[in-house]
Amino acid sequence: MELKLIRPLAFFDLETTGVNIAADKIVEIAILKVMPNGEEQVYQKRVNPGMPIPLASSMFHGIYDDDVKDLPIFKELAPEIAAFIGDADLAGYNSNKFDIPMLMEEFLAAGVDFSLEGRSFVDVQNIFHQMEQRTLKAAYRFYCNENLDNAHTAEADVRATYEVLKAQLSKYENVAFESKHGDVSYPVVNDVTALHNFTNLSKPVDFAGRLVYDEDGNVLINFGKHKGKKVTEVFDIEPSYYAWMQNGDFPLYTKKVLENLWNKYKEERKAQKATAPQAVPATSKANTTVKKEPAKPITTDMLADLKGKFGK
Repeated sequence: MELKLIRPLAFFDLETTGVNIAADKIVEIAILKVMPNGEEQVYQKRVNPGMPIPLASSMFHGIYDDDVKDLPIFKELAPEIAAFIGDADLAGYNSNKFDIPMLMEEFLAAGVDFSLEGRSFVDVQNIFHQMEQRTLKAAYRFYCNENLDNAHTAEADVRATYEVLKAQLSKYENVAFESKHGDVSYPVVNDVTALHNFTNLSKPVDFAGRLVYDEDGNVLINFGKHKGKKVTEVFDIEPSYYAWMQNGDFPLYTKKVLENLWNKYKEERKAQKATAPQAVPATSKANTTVKKEPAKPITTDMLADLKGKFGK
C-alpha cells in the first residue's frame, strides 16, 4: 500500500553516543524522504560527535571513535540536513520520545532555526506498541514476514520502519481500537494527520515529556513536585521554578518551549493588569477640605454659660 501524502514525509533514524537527550550526541543520521508522488530521496551521514563514543554504544550500533574522528561535526552539517528535510512531516520508530528531541537539541546547539510548528509526527512504534507491543525487529518480521538482518544500522532501520508503516496500514485497515476510556475508533488509516493524532496520544509539548497537554489543551508540568499542575499555576505560586528549569539539566528544546510559555504568561498578566479597574486612592486627612460654618456672633447668653462652666 502506497502512502497518501499531501506533502513529503521524512522517515529518519539516529545513532548516538547514548540516550541522554541533553548530553549525548548524534554519530549517524539517515533520512528517507518520501514525496507525494512516491519518489524517494535518501540522506545519510556519519557525524563526529565531538566527544568519545562509549564502548557500550559502539557495540550497539557498530560506530567507533576512529570511524568518525575525521568527519564534520553536526554544526557543519545542520544547514544541509534542515534543507533536506524542508517542510516535510516527520516519521520514525520511537521518534517522538527520542529522535525528534535529540535532533532538535542538535539543531538548537548548532544555532539552526528548525521549526516543528505545523508538522505532523508519525511514530511507528506507537502504532505498533498500541496494536501489538513489540520491537522493530519483531515488527518487521510480524508485519513484513521477513528478518531484519542489518538491525541497528541507520539506513536499514529507517527502511524497515517505512516498510512496517505501509504493512500496518494494510493490516489495520478497518480494524477497531478501544481506548482506555472505552471509546472505539478506527485510527490506523492512510492519512498522516490521523496517524499523527493516534501516535501522539500522550500529547507531549516538548517531546521529552517534561511538559504535556491535558484534555482541555492546558500545559501541565509532568515531573517532580509540581507534576500535574498547570504551568501558569506554577508560575503564579513559584515563579522561581521557571529560572530553576532554565538553569537545570533539561533539553534545550524543553527550555525553549518553556521560555515561550513564560513570555506568553507575562504578556497575559500584563494585559490583565492594564485592563483591570484602577482603585481610587483614599483621600488623606491632609488633603481633606473641611467645610467651616461661619462664626456665630457672641451673645449675653453665651457669656453667662461660659461663666457658669469656669466659675468666673
